[in-house]
Amino acid sequence: MDLELRRAKLAVTIAFLINGFTAGTFVARIPDFKKILEISNGTLGLSLLFVSIGVFAALKPAGRNAAKFGSQPVILWGTVAIAMTYVLLGLLFNLQWFWFSLFLFGFALATQDVSMNAHAVVVEQRAGRRLMSYFHAMFSVGTLFGGVLGGLFSQWDISPLQQGISCAILYLIALVLIRPLFLPAAVDKHEFEIGNRVKHPFIFWIFGLFGLFAALSEGAAGDWGGVLARDAFGATPFVSTLPYIVFCTAMIIGRFSGDSLAHRFGASHVIAAGGLISGTGLTVGLLVGGIPAVMIAWFLLGIGLSVVIPLMFSAAGTLASTKYSGVIAPSEAVAKVSGVSYFGFVIGPPLIGFIADAIELRWTLLLIAALAYLLVFASKYAKAA
Repeated sequence: MDLELRRAKLAVTIAFLINGFTAGTFVARIPDFKKILEISNGTLGLSLLFVSIGVFAALKPAGRNAAKFGSQPVILWGTVAIAMTYVLLGLLFNLQWFWFSLFLFGFALATQDVSMNAHAVVVEQRAGRRLMSYFHAMFSVGTLFGGVLGGLFSQWDISPLQQGISCAILYLIALVLIRPLFLPAAVDKHEFEIGNRVKHPFIFWIFGLFGLFAALSEGAAGDWGGVLARDAFGATPFVSTLPYIVFCTAMIIGRFSGDSLAHRFGASHVIAAGGLISGTGLTVGLLVGGIPAVMIAWFLLGIGLSVVIPLMFSAAGTLASTKYSGVIAPSEAVAKVSGVSYFGFVIGPPLIGFIADAIELRWTLLLIAALAYLLVFASKYAKAA
């Protein structure tokens, strides 16, 4: 790998770290948002829906802009937007402001997410070897450290606004340092033909379906693990962050191994094994109950789900730039797979919250185990990639 690619790999790695760190610090404070605003599980679920709506709304314009202008400038502006919206999120004036800031926060996260994945596809292809699971592992490293720091902030009674300002300053400093390291915008600009829109191949919907199952489960692990630990098992503010921290650790382990496992055993077998591990682990952990069992369950859930979305993004980007070159840009392919996948984040939070208001949250989460098992049956379609 030449110097230009090594520099670009470092820049993309830091972008993934920032995105993951933001998600981790945010998730760690979800129980605090609930406490500060004095809202129910159902209202919390509805509130988290606004993050997902923001994510979903950003995917198409982010993919289109990354294709039109190149992924590099979209990454930069997306990072600036994350810094700004994280501060707005910490203000917590009232419930309506919380919803508004969550929407903007989700929009900013998704904008950076799509563009950095598109840039990662270019780096991976130019390097001539699998790198996507590595990049997503670094995202999980970010969520792990973010979760730990967010848990400590919660334990030390540091306000969400103070946390948001601190993170925003850190991100802007990092952005100044890494801006020259990215590949130039011209490397993945896509010229759009004037005329009728070309119908995108169905295979990208299939990839998105796999991601949908994984996103539903990942979202539940992040959004509801802390609430389950605190409300059902009486955990302290810091201990209630541990299931998510354990989940992130498992995601890191799985993703650092993902590229080699997919190469050795094939993507379909890796996805099937992941569905079995995550579904069984979560089911047993919820049935046994208690903080140790929940942490084991969240660890197995993370191991099982770790490689699904990276495999889908990598395959989508590769197919778009090879078999479907001129039909769909890699950034648009990533955005399409993201759009279907991240719909899981749209419907997941309110679904879990509303059901948990009717029955206990602990048993509601068995729905996520059932969705994880669907990966076992759906994985055979991955052979089409």
